[in-house]
Amino acid sequence: MSVLTESAVGHDELAVLKLLALEGGLEGDVKISCSRLAERLDASNQTASRRLQRLESADLLERDTVSDGQWVAITDTGERALHAEYEDYRRIFETDSQISLEGTITSGMGEGRHYISLPGYQRQFEDRLGYEPFPGTLNVDLREDSVRRRSAMASLEPVPIDGWESDDRTYGPAVCYPATIETADGATYDDAYTIAPERTHHDDDQLEVIAPVKLRDELGLEDGDHVTVSVGDRE
Repeated sequence: MSVLTESAVGHDELAVLKLLALEGGLEGDVKISCSRLAERLDASNQTASRRLQRLESADLLERDTVSDGQWVAITDTGERALHAEYEDYRRIFETDSQISLEGTITSGMGEGRHYISLPGYQRQFEDRLGYEPFPGTLNVDLREDSVRRRSAMASLEPVPIDGWESDDRTYGPAVCYPATIETADGATYDDAYTIAPERTHHDDDQLEVIAPVKLRDELGLEDGDHVTVSVGDRE
């Protein structure tokens, strides 16, 4: 579900949020009057005031009214709304950019260990990724704003993993994207890939990552730890 739907604000309110961010509203309180905002928006004072009220009601903005105006600051929710808009424009104009996804480590269902080790996939991993992955995936439960941002991965160039057949069944294709993992403490691992099987029990809020090492041990990760996964061309 998008930020716009959740907060019941529209593009007019987001335009106000953008103006306030340009005034410094992400760094702290900024002072603004409805008349000045109305002039910037080419709208009436009442319209400017109403849009600020909607942003405050949606928890995208904090306000403190004083005699000669009001002090405003963009909340964390408001910043996420702006980030979501930013990612949409990046998807339109920047095809080679990295996409940052945030989430927490969670235990998987054990499927990764089995499928990663199958010979039909292993041969392709070694040929196309350049290594034999550790038999298992690192599972990341994405934050709500990152679930939305994940759709921007469609603009990136994937590493395809073809489907194949054994004597008794068919195995589906998958796509991989280069990824860098960063922990809350600043530790990073650069030689990872996200992997998205065509057939999976995971929803869009679950991200699977493979690497030639066990990432939990390499980065000292446990369930519930926060990580950032930067997907796309490595810098």
